[in-house]
Amino acid sequence: MSRAPWKIPESVLVVIHTPALEVLLIRRADSDEALWQSVTGSKDFADEAPAATAAREVAEETGFECGLGAPLALQLRDWHEQHAFEILPRWRSRYAPDVTHNTEHLFSLCLPEVREPRLDPCEHTDWCWLPFRDAAALAFSSTNAAAILRLPQFAR
Repeated sequence: MSRAPWKIPESVLVVIHTPALEVLLIRRADSDEALWQSVTGSKDFADEAPAATAAREVAEETGFECGLGAPLALQLRDWHEQHAFEILPRWRSRYAPDVTHNTEHLFSLCLPEVREPRLDPCEHTDWCWLPFRDAAALAFSSTNAAAILRLPQFAR
C-alpha cells in the first residue's frame, strides 16, 4: 500500500492531559510564528481508522504509546465527534487542488502525570504543560482551543 500523493483531508486532534487537566502543547517547526497545538495529523491511507491515525500521531509526535498493546491506563478516548474546517491557505498546497476543507476527529489521552515528550525536531521545536484554560488561550487553532476548553466534560 502506498501513500496518497496528496494529504488526505481527514485528520485527528488529540488533547493530551493529566487528571489535573494540565494539557500538553507542542510548538510547530514549520513556522517562524509560535504556533502551539495539541497533537494533530492526517490519515496516511484512505482506509486508516481515525483511532489508528490518532495512536500513530501521538507516538510520532510525542513518543507516548497509546495504541494496541498499550496499558489500559494509556488508551485513547474517542470523543465520537468530528468537525470540518477550512484549510489555511499556507497549507493548502499539500492537498489536491480542489480540496479546501478538512474533517477532524477528536480524541483525548489522559496520562497519569506530566511526562516529557520526545519530539521530532523536523515537526516540533518545543513543548509545555499548562492548565487547560491557559493551554486553550495559547493554542493557535480555534478548533484546538475549543476542544481543550471542553476537556473537563470528557475527562470525568
